[in-house]
Amino acid sequence: MTAQVIVGLDGSEESIAAVGWAADEALRRQVPLGLMCVEELPAAPEIPVVQIDEAAERAAALLGENVERVRSEHPGLEVFAVQTRGRAAEELTAAANEADLTVLGSRGLGRAVGFFVGSVSLGVVGAAQRPVALVRAADGRTAVPRDIVVGVDVRRPCEAVLAFAFAEAARRDLPLRFLHSWTLPPTYGYGALMDPALGVEQSQKLAGDLDGLLAPLRERYPEVEATAKAVVGSPALQMAEASREAELVIVGRRNRRVPLGPHLGHVAQAVIHHSPAPVVVVPLP
Repeated sequence: MTAQVIVGLDGSEESIAAVGWAADEALRRQVPLGLMCVEELPAAPEIPVVQIDEAAERAAALLGENVERVRSEHPGLEVFAVQTRGRAAEELTAAANEADLTVLGSRGLGRAVGFFVGSVSLGVVGAAQRPVALVRAADGRTAVPRDIVVGVDVRRPCEAVLAFAFAEAARRDLPLRFLHSWTLPPTYGYGALMDPALGVEQSQKLAGDLDGLLAPLRERYPEVEATAKAVVGSPALQMAEASREAELVIVGRRNRRVPLGPHLGHVAQAVIHHSPAPVVVVPLP
């Protein structure tokens, strides 16, 4: 793995926004930034040479323009271009596996709906073995985001998410808000509706477990303010709601595969689709 940030570029408004976000992130990390453009040729038995040449020229022009723009806006940042040919998801995933962080643009459908993530973005997020960030062109919010929201499951290994979150908070000088959501067993039935206090003891226990997981990192990063909370409710809904006031959202993804390809859990999918803030997906065991 090379210490670098990679950003996918295809000329869309979202990918241009991703380039700017990635440049800021590379500066924070003090690593080079690579702008990557994949020439994804049409699926045809025979492609005219002139069409191949035109695609290569467009990609080269797009990369050159954006490399120069980033260099002028971020003096001192090492910027390089990567131009490849093939399937975009596969090429970007291979690059992501060799980078500290990969940044992709996601097409927004407005503040109420959130992300619309294409097959390329989902393919990379679902398969990459390193963190991937998804960035929208604009989130439409007027309030200033104030923290980093991190979704965790205290019942399963989540050390990679915790470590990434603390390091990112230290770079950005922002507080962390850790959230574990859980649901009451079906046996509680309507009791959960009739008695709001039901499950408070379990929430307190889970919050204590989360605090225990955070203790070593709080010692390592004493400058980072980190709060932990366990709440009853759908993890997907709770994380989507919590993301509304966040500058960044961080969630984990289990390394599971299904017959049709890499698996992206429902919580990560919900956050990706509905968070107005950039989302970083961190692979987990």
